[in-house]
Amino acid sequence: MPKRNDLEYKALKLITNTGSNGILQSELWRKLGASSREGSRIAIKLENKGLIRREKELSGGRWTYRLYPKREPITIDSIADCPCFTCPESARCEPWGAISPNTCEKLTEWILRLIQEKEGAKPTANSGET
Repeated sequence: MPKRNDLEYKALKLITNTGSNGILQSELWRKLGASSREGSRIAIKLENKGLIRREKELSGGRWTYRLYPKREPITIDSIADCPCFTCPESARCEPWGAISPNTCEKLTEWILRLIQEKEGAKPTANSGET
């Protein structure tokens, strides 16, 4: 029988890999090979540690919980369109130099666009203006 910490780690990994879809508590226990009691305790422990969130859901006529990760895994997609990767000045760019990320309009516009997309707003043409 696996140790509880091993099951917690495996549970967190499974929950994290589901991303924003989450996973039903009962499905998680089946994948872990754990009892429902043991699975509930693991989920509560992960929630108390601030690693997941549990939302009550009616599934198949029964109340259960859907488990969501608090943090999603980082992917290369999150930075793939960063303007720094294709910038002709990147070799000369440094934090306090004449060419700097602190004053780069393209980088600022990219960051603002990411924030607007995260909030569900559409980027505007003048998003780099202050």
